[in-house]
Amino acid sequence: MDKLRNIEVFVAVVEAGSFAEAARRLDISAVMVGKHVQQLETQLGARLLQRSTRRHSLTEVGRSFYEGGRLVLEQLHWAESAVERSRSAPQGLLRISAPLTLGNQVIAPLVADYQLAHPLVQVELQLGDGLVDLVGEQIDVAVRIGPVGNEGLVARPLTPYRMVIAATPAYLQRRGQPQTVADLARHDCLSYAVWQLGSGWMLRDGATQTPWPQQARLRCNSGAALRQAALRGLGLILQPEVLLADDIASGRLVPVLQNCVPAPRPVNLVYLPDRQQLPKLRHFVEHVLQALDCHGSSDSCSR
Repeated sequence: MDKLRNIEVFVAVVEAGSFAEAARRLDISAVMVGKHVQQLETQLGARLLQRSTRRHSLTEVGRSFYEGGRLVLEQLHWAESAVERSRSAPQGLLRISAPLTLGNQVIAPLVADYQLAHPLVQVELQLGDGLVDLVGEQIDVAVRIGPVGNEGLVARPLTPYRMVIAATPAYLQRRGQPQTVADLARHDCLSYAVWQLGSGWMLRDGATQTPWPQQARLRCNSGAALRQAALRGLGLILQPEVLLADDIASGRLVPVLQNCVPAPRPVNLVYLPDRQQLPKLRHFVEHVLQALDCHGSSDSCSR
C-alpha cells in the first residue's frame, strides 16, 4: 500500500475518532481502514494506536506521528492547490457538503448544471445534517444553515431557510383550518423525529414562542417521508419551504398559520480563504450566487 495513503487514513482515524467514521469520510470500508493503519505501523516499526474492543487511543509515538503526518498532508494539499490556481479553466475534484433537504432540493440540481458547463470538474457531494470540519474532511465548500461562527471562513449569504406549515385541502375541510398555535392541539401533526432532541423549530404566537407540538400523529427522521404522509391527508406538516414549494404551487398542499411559522434562518456558502482562488471553487460559488440571485445581501436572495 502507498505510504502517503496510509498516512492519510491514519490522520483521518485520529480526527474522526473511530475507524467507522474515518471509513465513512474516506468512502472505504472499516476493514480497509484497519489494513492501512496496520500497514503504516509495520512500515514504521512502531505501534501508533492502542486498540480495544470498543475504542482506540494514540500511543505517545502515534501522537507525535499524527502531528507530523497532518503537516505533510497540509503541505501536499497546498502544493496541489498551487497547481490548480495556475489553471484558468475549472477542473479537478470539488468536494461539497450540504444539509440533506436543502442539498436534495436546491444544491444537487445546481451541481449538475455546473458540471454540464464545466466538464473537467468531478464533484463529490456529501449530504447530511451534521456540521462538517472543512479542514479535517477536506471539504472545498459547504452550505450551512444558521449563524456562521468565528472559524476564519469566507461566508457568502444565500436564500434564508424558511419553514412552512401545510396540509391537503381535504384534511383542512375535514378537520378545519387552525387559526392560532393553540389550535394545533386539536390537529394531527407530523413531526421530524430529530427535532425531539432539542433542535426543534419554535412557532411564533404574538410575543410568545411555542415548540412544534411534541405530540405527533407521526414522527419520522425523513422530511421526504413526512411530505408523502401529508400529501395523503394524514395531518399538518412543518417542513422547509424548498421541500413543499411545488406542492403548494400546485394546490396539493395549502399553507396555514403563515404568521406563526418559525423565523427564517440564515444560509451561507462557506469555504477557507486560501481556497477561493481555485477556478473550480470560484466558478462554483459564482454559479450558485447567480442561480439564486444572491449577489446582494441575504435578504435580497430569491428562488
